[in-house]
Amino acid sequence: MPASMTEYLGGEIDCERLLDCFHGLKDLDRRVYDVLAESDTAMTVDDIADVVDRERSTAYRSVKRLVDAGVVEREQINYDEGGYYHVFEPRPTDEVADEMQATLNEFYAEMGTLIGEFRDEYDDAARVSLPAES
Repeated sequence: MPASMTEYLGGEIDCERLLDCFHGLKDLDRRVYDVLAESDTAMTVDDIADVVDRERSTAYRSVKRLVDAGVVEREQINYDEGGYYHVFEPRPTDEVADEMQATLNEFYAEMGTLIGEFRDEYDDAARVSLPAES
């Protein structure tokens, strides 16, 4: 990841990196998200593990990060004779995009406040440290 916002903005930004930037996802998380997004149906963790060629526990941790980030939904399917299993699928794109936009707006407002504080602090400091004119 770039060391500063200026470096980040100077680099190439693509959609894969967007989820990383907002949610701190790992390479495997992106792969799992892609698998889910390309699937016509919701998938179990076992299905996902097979496609990404990872152990079930590793696939589960990745799916959990995606659920925790709010970009994937979990649904419980109940067996008629008792028991259940979970399937996963991406949340609707518009909902995820709207949440990212809200986060960006919040970030922008916070940065605006910090920039204002920077102006006030250093403008006041410059006035105090300048010698008085005669």
